[in-house]
Amino acid sequence: MFDATESRLFALPPGVDFPAALVAGLRARMQGKPPEAMARVTLYLNTTRMRRRVVQIFGTHGAGFLPRIRLVSDLAADMVVPDLPPAIPALRRKLQLTVLIGRLLDTLPDLAPRSALTDLAESLAALMSEMQGEGVGPDRVAALDVSDHSEHWARTREFLTIITPFFTDAEEPDSEGRQRRLALLLSDLWAASPPRDPVIVAGSTGSRGTTALFMQAVSRLPQGAIVLPGYDFDMPGLVWAGLDDALTSEDHPQYRFHRLMGLMGATPHDVRLWHDAAPPSAARNRVVSLALRPAPVTDQWLVEGPDLPELSAAMQDVTLMESATPRQEALSIALILREAAERGTPAALISPDRVLTRQVAAALDRWNIRPDDSAGIPLNQTAPGRFLRHVARLFGHKLTSDALLTVLKHPLTASAMDRGQHLLLTRDLELKLRRDGPAFPTGPDLIAWAGAHSNAHAVGWATALAGALDGLEDAGSLPLTGHIARLRRLAERLSRGPAPEGTGELWKEAPGEKALEFVTGLEAEAVHGGDLSPGEFRDLLDGLISGEEVRAPMIAHPGVMIWGTLEARVQGADLVILAGLNDGTWPALPPPDPWLNRRMRLDAGLLLPERRIGLSAHDFQQAVAAPRVVLSRALRNAEAETVPSRWINRLTNLMDGLPDRNGPEALSQMRARGKTWLDLAAAMDRPLPAPDAGLIPATRPAPRPPLAARPTALSLTRIEVLIRDPYAIYADKVLNLRPLDPIRQTPDARDRGTVVHTILERFVRERPPEETRDTARARLLALTADVLEDQVPWPAARALWAARMERAADHFLTIDAAEGGQSVLVEGRGELALQGLTFTLFGTPDRIDLLPGGKLHLIDYKTGSPPSDKEQKSFAKQLHLAALLAEEGGFRGLGPQQVAKITYVGLGSAGKVTEDEITPEKLEGVRDGLYHLIGSYARLGQGYTSRRAVFTERFPGDYDHLARFGEWEMTDKPDPQDVGTGDTP
Repeated sequence: MFDATESRLFALPPGVDFPAALVAGLRARMQGKPPEAMARVTLYLNTTRMRRRVVQIFGTHGAGFLPRIRLVSDLAADMVVPDLPPAIPALRRKLQLTVLIGRLLDTLPDLAPRSALTDLAESLAALMSEMQGEGVGPDRVAALDVSDHSEHWARTREFLTIITPFFTDAEEPDSEGRQRRLALLLSDLWAASPPRDPVIVAGSTGSRGTTALFMQAVSRLPQGAIVLPGYDFDMPGLVWAGLDDALTSEDHPQYRFHRLMGLMGATPHDVRLWHDAAPPSAARNRVVSLALRPAPVTDQWLVEGPDLPELSAAMQDVTLMESATPRQEALSIALILREAAERGTPAALISPDRVLTRQVAAALDRWNIRPDDSAGIPLNQTAPGRFLRHVARLFGHKLTSDALLTVLKHPLTASAMDRGQHLLLTRDLELKLRRDGPAFPTGPDLIAWAGAHSNAHAVGWATALAGALDGLEDAGSLPLTGHIARLRRLAERLSRGPAPEGTGELWKEAPGEKALEFVTGLEAEAVHGGDLSPGEFRDLLDGLISGEEVRAPMIAHPGVMIWGTLEARVQGADLVILAGLNDGTWPALPPPDPWLNRRMRLDAGLLLPERRIGLSAHDFQQAVAAPRVVLSRALRNAEAETVPSRWINRLTNLMDGLPDRNGPEALSQMRARGKTWLDLAAAMDRPLPAPDAGLIPATRPAPRPPLAARPTALSLTRIEVLIRDPYAIYADKVLNLRPLDPIRQTPDARDRGTVVHTILERFVRERPPEETRDTARARLLALTADVLEDQVPWPAARALWAARMERAADHFLTIDAAEGGQSVLVEGRGELALQGLTFTLFGTPDRIDLLPGGKLHLIDYKTGSPPSDKEQKSFAKQLHLAALLAEEGGFRGLGPQQVAKITYVGLGSAGKVTEDEITPEKLEGVRDGLYHLIGSYARLGQGYTSRRAVFTERFPGDYDHLARFGEWEMTDKPDPQDVGTGDTP
């Protein structure tokens, strides 16, 4: 098949359909030979998708023999090697390394937090795999000179010596280590007895040491050949010679070929065309080749740029699409793929950004187009994957309301029963937890709530739930076997709900089957995982499950594909969209290496971080040579402006600098073609005007309900709301709408105020006679600890609020003893019916003292700043109105009594106190103002205006969204409107 005197190093240029040209070249070389000769050819390919497409292309030529098709990643597919033990499962190795690193962090806690345990194990497993693939042993790492490095790297080098047992022949090898041993074994075997039939390696760049070793062995065979993908035949020899330095050339797309040729003793002149198939645009290939030259020789743009072909023609099938946002980018790409599907044009989206590709798939779903996605769905984003992660987070701490509701609302929870009843009870429980708590519900809390519920199913449902969740807080460190057993047991129990047996829908369909396979595999290897805390187990589970993918069976559109960057070599699409072309995404930033820095990697003979960039550059160079290409990026993401990919920068800079070759004009044409799609996407996203109302914004509401529907009683504190934001009173008292508390209750100012008032109420009520100041202070702090322990379930809040009360204790005791009064009413309710109006004012002042002169002193405690004199005159009328109640005899047991003064006591850090003397004239003004305010709302013409006198733009209104604040301004006039049925003005 091959002439032994000629080079058997072949290649195909970028843009050529590699599988099709590979098969065509192989069939051409087999012309005139018997049909069975093809069956004696062994063909090693780089990916499963490449193998699938090669088989498909052979099938288009009719019946005939196929070559033996293998993968370079599975050299032992048809070999029996009894002396070589099977590869250790990757999961077992990660678990072993987790234990090993955990011991390291116990001795060197400053090396990394234990929360990084899983990530460190993952990165160390990758390092070990790379070391075995590149033939680098621990002894070479131990011999590295770290005298001019920081102490961190010296300690890391010492730590890496303890992984030596994993590299011995007696130890079970990793998959990469076993692969290298197989490559060495084949090399020795072929050296002694080379096969006579052709052996071809096609589609691989030889970027990994094991693959390069195997390709060298094949190249030495009498009938061995290498077919390289995406080889740049346009690059001059001077540039090839300049790729010797890995530190400056590793990120170049052709560097891997240069390195491979060096290992084989070949030169670029030895590389021959495998087949004469022409690339879609040889002129575009020349432009891209020059644009991607290594940085040290980009000065050649000035020399070779003028020799490029006319750029408008060369780039006529390239579109540059620069979207404003990732959403616009995804929608524009979806529109391009939709048009391609309608025209019957095979189209592929290539991007390493999985978020973007999922957004594109979601956008295509509106037209019932399901792309053939080669990556599948990450298991951690499927329903079973999310469910397992939620359940794992229940262990080791108090159950919070949001964690409980997250699990209850998951579609797999109680999936063995009628979910209608389950969802109904879940909704009722959520309302209870939001309004009344507790912040940390327990089993008895759930059963007590169910006992008072009218639904006959509530008790059984809550009892089953309480039994499943019992004891989660007490979960401590366990062996991994215990963690995974407990996780599976609880997940299955929650999935079946109150049903007596079964696992519900948890393990059903493709995602459930994959989740069960994952859990079963983890159970089988858990014995190697050591002891973990609940938090460490959660991190481990998250790390492991994120690496699993589900490929659910589906009927995909045959002409719309989503590929990863590696699959750019497969080709077969007439239209290729390269998306996410921003620095940090494509190419991706090299992952941080906690074990070896860049120089140590080079000295040890390992791959540099730039290798990933170089591979991405090679994928880009192949994909951009497709018949029609769209280059897409978003100008900004959710956080900030983005930086264009270095390849986009190089290409646009080269074209901008060649006006004689119409570079700027060609670039403008590329952007114009992209803008067409961006405009279509913007038009799709533009909201349509309502058919009747048009785009008229809402007016400032001032609803006027019937008099019978208006409130007939308000508390002292709600009078302030009626002054500042009457619409809130309308929504609360007329519409009966209440703002829901957040699902996850956290300590806020309202909780602190309630706790402080409870402490001070008990302090005054339980005051013993003739108490000294020191005794009073000790009693106040003891009461604080008691109330906090009883009413505040958050440990951090308890500690913080106790410290604040201790700081405020002396200030409070000084104010408490200043007037020498005697407390006659603490948190006592008072009422006042307004004469001539069907309205009752009620309220509960914090404290009323009887002064030695026989007058009353009203006191109100504020955990924040007390209201200023100006605020009291305008809207903060709480204590002034309470004084009116006292003088009118509104407090039972006190009778009508004169008020001497009111005092707001601030218990914050400033300790501010605001006092006001009460005079008959001042009290008369308060009375008149109250009657005027309430009387105005007793008239039909008075509407409840939204934000009538909030006095500050940042006033936190609970009902602003209902009033559609933002569609109108504070300077807009109210728009009174009659609502409801009843009286008319």
